[in-house]
Amino acid sequence: MNRSVLFHIASAGVIVFGLGGQALAQSSSPFKIEGTLNDYTDATNTTAGPWHITAEWSAELRGRSGHVDFVGSLTMVRSVSGAASHTHHIALIDATVTPIANGYRISGDARITSNGAVAAFSGSHLDVDITGGPAIALSNVKLTFGGAAISHFGDQPIEGVVSLRRER
Repeated sequence: MNRSVLFHIASAGVIVFGLGGQALAQSSSPFKIEGTLNDYTDATNTTAGPWHITAEWSAELRGRSGHVDFVGSLTMVRSVSGAASHTHHIALIDATVTPIANGYRISGDARITSNGAVAAFSGSHLDVDITGGPAIALSNVKLTFGGAAISHFGDQPIEGVVSLRRER
């Protein structure tokens, strides 16, 4: 596990993930980033039309472990009819972080609820890719579900934005 993966600001409020191990030793305060999701599932997978998914999410560094807790609160509603509205809470606790092109991936088996009860597909794999570009190092987020959760969320990434970075 690459322990140099931590949240910090490089300059002028640009959000980045690479904080060296020495800087980590200087502070035990966790770092946190937040954002939103606003996307649609693949329309070809259902005759009822795609789901519109909106969410708030956050990822927080767990002390000096180099692991991250990711949580998200999602609302899903049929985009065509507005029917079948429901909620999901998703959590990756003590998830691993690995570098990918232009950012980082948070991975693990997700705890997933559906309207407050444990979802049948809880425990499915989830990859959370947080990436960016030269102007904003971490600006985009993509959630890609695996396992049984694909039958509900689909196999395409659910996309969103990084909107806030905090040091607590």
